Amino acid sequence: MAKEKKFITCDGNAAAAHIAYMFSEVSCIYPITPSSPMAENVDEWAAKGRKNMFGETVRVIEMQSEGGAAGAVHGSLQAGALTTTYTASQGLLLMIPNMYKIAGELLPCVFHVSARALAAHALNIFGDHADVYAARQTGFAMLASGSVQEVMDLSAVSHLTAIKSRVPFVNFFDGFRTSHEIQKIEELQMEDIKGLVDMDALQAFRDRALNSENPVTRGTAQNPDIYFQGREASNKFYDAVPDMVADYMDKISAITGRKYRPFDYYGAADAENIIIAMGSVTETIREVIDYENANGQKVGMIAVHLYRPFSAKYFMEAVPATVKRITVLDRTKEPGANGDPLYLDVRDIFYGQANAPVIVGGRYGMGSKDVTPSQIIAVYKNMERNEPKNQFTIGIEDDVTFRSLPAEADVKMTPAGTYEAKFYGLGSDGTVGANKNSIKIIGGATNKYCQAYFAYDSKKSGGFTASHLRFGDCPIRSTYLITTPDFVACHVPAYIHMYDVLKGLQKGGSFLLNSIWDEEETKKHLPNHMKRYLAENEINFYIINGTKTGQELGLGNRTNTIMQSAFFKITNVIPYEVAVSEMKYAIDKSYGKKGEAIVNMNYAAVDAGGKEGNLIKVTVPAEWKNLPDDEIKHDENRPEFIRNIVDVMNAQKGDDLPVSAFNGYEDGTFPAGTAKFEKRGIAVNVPEWQGENCIQCNQCAYVCPHAAIRPFLMSDEELAAAPAGTQAKPAIGKELAGYKFRIQVSPLDCTGCGNCADVCPAKTKALVMRPLESQMVEENRWEYMDKKVGYKKIVEPNNVKNSQFTQPLFEFSGACAGCGETPYIKLISQLFGERMMVANATGCSSIYGGSAPSTPYCTNYESGRGPAWANSLFEDNAEFGFGMATSMNARRNELKSAAERLYDVIGVPAKAWVASMNDAKQAEVTGNILLAEAEKIADKNADAKYVVDNKDMLIKPSMWIFGGDGWAYDIGYGGVDHVLASGENVNIIVFDTEVYSNTGGQSSKSTPIGAVAKFAASGKSVKKKDLAQIAMAYGYVYVAQIAMGANPEQTLKALREAEAYDGPSLIIAYAPCINHGIKAGMNKSMLEMKKAVRSGYWDLLRYNPALAAEGKNPLSIDSAAPTESYKDFIMGEVRYNSLELKFPERAEELFEKGEEIALDRYKTLKHRQDSFEK
Repeated sequence: MAKEKKFITCDGNAAAAHIAYMFSEVSCIYPITPSSPMAENVDEWAAKGRKNMFGETVRVIEMQSEGGAAGAVHGSLQAGALTTTYTASQGLLLMIPNMYKIAGELLPCVFHVSARALAAHALNIFGDHADVYAARQTGFAMLASGSVQEVMDLSAVSHLTAIKSRVPFVNFFDGFRTSHEIQKIEELQMEDIKGLVDMDALQAFRDRALNSENPVTRGTAQNPDIYFQGREASNKFYDAVPDMVADYMDKISAITGRKYRPFDYYGAADAENIIIAMGSVTETIREVIDYENANGQKVGMIAVHLYRPFSAKYFMEAVPATVKRITVLDRTKEPGANGDPLYLDVRDIFYGQANAPVIVGGRYGMGSKDVTPSQIIAVYKNMERNEPKNQFTIGIEDDVTFRSLPAEADVKMTPAGTYEAKFYGLGSDGTVGANKNSIKIIGGATNKYCQAYFAYDSKKSGGFTASHLRFGDCPIRSTYLITTPDFVACHVPAYIHMYDVLKGLQKGGSFLLNSIWDEEETKKHLPNHMKRYLAENEINFYIINGTKTGQELGLGNRTNTIMQSAFFKITNVIPYEVAVSEMKYAIDKSYGKKGEAIVNMNYAAVDAGGKEGNLIKVTVPAEWKNLPDDEIKHDENRPEFIRNIVDVMNAQKGDDLPVSAFNGYEDGTFPAGTAKFEKRGIAVNVPEWQGENCIQCNQCAYVCPHAAIRPFLMSDEELAAAPAGTQAKPAIGKELAGYKFRIQVSPLDCTGCGNCADVCPAKTKALVMRPLESQMVEENRWEYMDKKVGYKKIVEPNNVKNSQFTQPLFEFSGACAGCGETPYIKLISQLFGERMMVANATGCSSIYGGSAPSTPYCTNYESGRGPAWANSLFEDNAEFGFGMATSMNARRNELKSAAERLYDVIGVPAKAWVASMNDAKQAEVTGNILLAEAEKIADKNADAKYVVDNKDMLIKPSMWIFGGDGWAYDIGYGGVDHVLASGENVNIIVFDTEVYSNTGGQSSKSTPIGAVAKFAASGKSVKKKDLAQIAMAYGYVYVAQIAMGANPEQTLKALREAEAYDGPSLIIAYAPCINHGIKAGMNKSMLEMKKAVRSGYWDLLRYNPALAAEGKNPLSIDSAAPTESYKDFIMGEVRYNSLELKFPERAEELFEKGEEIALDRYKTLKHRQDSFEK
């Protein structure tokens, strides 16, 4: 009797991790998108005690960087343990030195890689093959998978062959398109795989391990006499790999019934035109081949699995004898090469052969650019030309170098009966999570095949998401986005005016809108083009007020479960009662550790989503078919770049932009200040100013993460000219006499976090949260205040209130609602923005700080100056900023020399600037005078001309280095330490969320003891690294720990002191984050900071070496001894509370240690402070 197959619904990362866990004794990990979930799965399984094939729990080690992880892998292998790691992109490149060593020493291991683009002119976190190709020279074998099922099957081949051959493997698949695509697949069982392991080879590996019982020397330094021979000695091991891979593929095929070869041929046996490719595109090509051959063509494809070693024997085995033309598709770009890597490999195979086919190469899919069947049809059509175009591109319009193939019409190729559904959501509203559950429910409750893929923009929570779900009775190979859905759900009401959400919806299909209006109001709000589409295509139109229902149930803005339930009710893809039962089971699994109250709220949401009266079918009037197009208003005041590029990208039409759109921007440069043109309108509720209650403290503006609420000072004339109904009150303060004061909100830029209303100290709140629609009248008033009234420089920004009259030069970023990081950046931009240079580590702060097309750093309206911002990489940011500072110092010294040579020509102005060049205020004054004098003689004096040409260096720059704790405590710590030790006048600020926030909340050395994080599933067992104490040990570094919500004035004082200090400064800023799971919500992030300080969890301090030079105590402890319960504070966050639910005894032990550590830390600080008095 045949063994029953087990099917699971999972993504590519989970499939790879499932296999890797079986074969691993040790996993050395470090987070990087999109590979992190593999390591997270392994860590979570280990925490639960899952066993590998040796009957043991995998030992999981998180390292400080990818380079560190590779080093740990190397060491673990040398000591005889089967070891695995998971990485992508720059992470893989950081491992390359150790990869050479591992391969050179013939150590069997597997690196699982979610292949991803490399940062070049810009960062791209999505999929292509640039990283894998960049490591192809290391000596690792490389095995590619093109689907989630292939990942499951071929990952086993990589592990098995590595053990047998002694050659290490990179087991790779496309980032996101495969790593995050969810499919229903067959799960390989450990008992089936274990029998395939070559136990003799495994024992030989253990016997070769370094051990004092049998000592050897390894890793010697070799001279020219023998090094070359040593490199050639390993050839036989590589020669044996292809046959071993083929053999193990046959054995896996025997288990699964799925046939694999190192090179798989698919198509007509007598094909004349074939494509050669690897990765997820091969699934799309299979669809096209079926379509073309059914229509009389003779086409085929070779799917490359074993990329290294590249075997001519197995390659030629796959090539049809009839082939005349070959196109090789590469998912990368190697500038300056005669072709991309796979193309060159294939061309080399045929070099010198008689009657060799015509071989051309093409480039596709870079950075996860969607690859559709129509693009593949264009490739086959190109081969039919008399002279096929070589080195072409598909999927883009290249109107500059004219390398792109002409676009073909879209053709629907999904199998008949496949149901396609598309969901538009907002990052963190739960849409993606709900759809992951939905596809798993459908996969588990039916015999249907299913697929889910999720497209995101690069904003944080609050960004655009689109979920693409397919299910049907035939295998689904459509590795591209849905364009002709049967069902569309729009979870964000604002999207109906922003995107064409109905585009492609099939005739007779269904449309579900999360509407904050009733049926008649909804009809009024729909744009005419939507109404016409609904009527012309006989769409079944449903609405549900998920927003209102979610708030009533206590779910805040998370509408996901309500909308998920409505989807099942409308589509009936499985009986609704079954869907309800499965959804509630998924809720138990997902939220059980968060407490009964959360579970019950989500249960209620499931019931509400299908409840009659909540879910309403809207009648679509027939006369809507005749409605005219909506009048489109063109704002000619919008800059050309905004109209031609930013607006197109924000409408989710960036794929349509031609190459010529980026003429002049080839190096990745974007203009500053594009974020202000987005006007996303994503908030449900926004603050309304109650002027009569306002005490004019400006704390609301101070804490706003998005600079969407600001105080303005108006003259009587400005108030009189303001939009009708503008309220104001006399400004408080001697310097402000005669001015009128107003707090103004930008409703469309607000994200609705509510922190402003929460911190308002007025006896009766001066800010009340109101529905967005009720506040739209404020938008014109905002434009008037921002553009016409402006930001008056009447007072110095020397306290919280005064600082907020300064124009923020960081506004409307893509950060999460309630973000704890961005208020610090906004304040820094207000204090120093007009002369700021920013080096930003990759992470949350770089993503919300510079994700195309949104650039929140902007210029001062009067001076035109503002922060100059750049991102290099993750690991090198301190050095990157140090390089900037060094460059500026060199240029300013050259300018100083030129000015000194002008002493006898210009006199006092030149001397005055040289004397004041390092004084920020004075240098601007004296610099302007020097410039005016230099301009008079620049045409006849080289030094004067040099001053004019380099006038940007007259003002003293303010060098800032931004990053999170993952960078500063871990991967970039060596650089941070070196830059601080250098004595250079730079300012480093660390946004301390105590996890790797950008990659999803993995543990860092900043994570405190007892906290649950990814890579610390059972709670972190060691205490947090004390970065402040380490930096203070130098004695000449300014150090501060701040928490804005706990002490706003201390935050301001620390930033001003740090920037004024003539030397390196380090500011560590506590930043609540959505990854903390704050039970009170992110609208209480400022209050959370206050609680953290009062409980002793976080200390406030300033260490100023300049005071020591004056004989004063340099250390100021700005927080008192704990006055509130440490335990109560941490139990208000899921990252701690969940540990108590899962492992209560361990939680109690770690929480007690945590409190002891906090008390000891404060005592140590006091002792250190006292020591300076002696």
